[in-house]
Amino acid sequence: MRDSAFPKDLILDLYRRALAAVEGRACVRDWLRVHPLGGPYHLVALGKAAGAMAAGALEADGEGLRSGLVITRHGYLDEAAVYRDPRILALEAGHPLPDEHSLAAGAALRLFLGEAPDDARFLFLVSGGASSLVEVPVDGVSLQDLRQLNLWLLGSGLPIAAVNRVRTAVSRIKGGRLAAELRGRAAMLLLMSDVPGDVLEDIGSGLLLPSAPLSMPELPARFAALPLQREPVPTSAGIDTHLIASNRHAREAVAAAAHAVGHAVEDHGPFPETDAASCGERIAQLMLKAGKGVHVWGGETTVKLPDNPGQGGRNQHLALAAARVLAGTDGVILLAAGTDGSDGGSDDAGALVDGATLERGSDAGYDAADCLARADAGSFLEGSGDLVHTGPTGTNVMDLVIAFKA
Repeated sequence: MRDSAFPKDLILDLYRRALAAVEGRACVRDWLRVHPLGGPYHLVALGKAAGAMAAGALEADGEGLRSGLVITRHGYLDEAAVYRDPRILALEAGHPLPDEHSLAAGAALRLFLGEAPDDARFLFLVSGGASSLVEVPVDGVSLQDLRQLNLWLLGSGLPIAAVNRVRTAVSRIKGGRLAAELRGRAAMLLLMSDVPGDVLEDIGSGLLLPSAPLSMPELPARFAALPLQREPVPTSAGIDTHLIASNRHAREAVAAAAHAVGHAVEDHGPFPETDAASCGERIAQLMLKAGKGVHVWGGETTVKLPDNPGQGGRNQHLALAAARVLAGTDGVILLAAGTDGSDGGSDDAGALVDGATLERGSDAGYDAADCLARADAGSFLEGSGDLVHTGPTGTNVMDLVIAFKA
């Protein structure tokens, strides 16, 4: 080992290589060059990676584009090729909670599909975040209702399938309902998975793909008056669907890059726990017993939020829980980060912690147990100097934990 900075440099480089392997521009471009559209098309790109994915389509077949609609998160539309193209309408909307721009985006989406020619062929590019970014609520559901419902869902600890069951019940376009607006016109759907198990119907709440029947989770009494759609949505024919990027691809890139510089690697696959704090503790305990080298996990955890939660998201929560287990130890370093460059409502991707994290944060005046209890891991990790910031990454394939043992 060269010096104390070396493990951090290694982990951050592996993280960057993982992001590059699943970057939306390259993934879409490479897919379409191997599977050309073969004619004119109309583009719809939705999600946090929408700008990058749309740019990839333009690189692969810019001449074939007739019109386009791109909807992404506020601050994520940094692809000049997209927002300067006169054929494309580019919009930004709210995330993780829908806002008035999300409703405007939903109206724009329906109008875009409705005005396209009868012989139009569509290319849909969908990544995570679309659930919040574009919405058309059913009659009787207001924007305030949507925000309150989604705020509760984000802190409920429910798995994504159950969260989507609720979201689709108050939407005119989710759960496969948008497919009816294609009116039988041909569509190719390229997906970037941000859901456990890569269940295609759960990505972006399944705008074109109806989800499997699932019972409605119990909702708080304050939502009892909401009109909920419960009827199943029939499967739509003619949608050519492909998964082009996933968490597995990101983990494989970590393993390849670590092997290339001579490190032993173990890809542990999905996270061992779904609760973020329990997951962080379990991974840290495993690292204390693990062999030397690089270890990688991936997936998505949950945090059940208290009233008035503090700063940070599930990755920072996981990282701080891991740091408590690693406190006082040498030779183990651990990164927990989102692949989309954000973590919950935070603009930090996650955190890179080690055996001295707890001491640094305590010296800054924070208590780790208290911050975890208040879902305020971000404050502690800001104080300890361990937050990781990337900005928008052009991808979204859930989260990664990359750890190194010397």
